[in-house]
Amino acid sequence: MRTLLICLFIILLALQYKLWMGDGGVSGWLNTEHKLDLQKQENKKMSERNQALLDDITELKSGDQALEEHARFELGMIKSGEVYYQFAE
Repeated sequence: MRTLLICLFIILLALQYKLWMGDGGVSGWLNTEHKLDLQKQENKKMSERNQALLDDITELKSGDQALEEHARFELGMIKSGEVYYQFAE
């Protein structure tokens, strides 16, 4: 009887070890939850970036003012008849 109890206790310890430390156990689950939270944050950032890009595309398609602004600031273009002054500091 005593031997049976010792065997059952050892089996219980082995199962507890597998539950807490083994593959698919609690530690792995917590690690996966943490990775999931990080991925959700990254997805949120990328979603906001995508929305900003879509807004920029819509603005560029809808009017000449946004297109002119991009040409001036990103490409350094000026309109014909304008004079460009550059101040050195």
